[in-house]
Amino acid sequence: ADAFWASFRPAKPFIVGLNCALGPKQMRPFIERFATVADCFVSCYPNAGLPNAMGGYDLEPAEMAEQIAEFADAGFLNLVGGCCGTTNHHIQAIAAAVRDKPPRKRPAPSPHTLLSGMEELTLSDQIN
Repeated sequence: ADAFWASFRPAKPFIVGLNCALGPKQMRPFIERFATVADCFVSCYPNAGLPNAMGGYDLEPAEMAEQIAEFADAGFLNLVGGCCGTTNHHIQAIAAAVRDKPPRKRPAPSPHTLLSGMEELTLSDQIN
């Protein structure tokens, strides 16, 4: 997430996030890191869990909403939705779970230079 952010930061994106491929549990460490390093809004559109052997998704609306509510409680999110396997019931449950939670506060942009290749490099006063 750090190298990704260092690569995209110069474009000054309005929002950064993850969509599809993972369920909320598997997406959490990446969203948490984006919430820490990104000075733009953060979004999360997970699948309803990982696909089962038949290609379906087994994460029930209430369980998915509970996991997403934990993200909101931790201050990770500005925008949330769902991707593969989510239904209108999932979205309704997620909306109800985050309705009264404050959105993530964006951190001030870092004054340090960020560079990236395969891993990020931050140039700051502590570089010596």
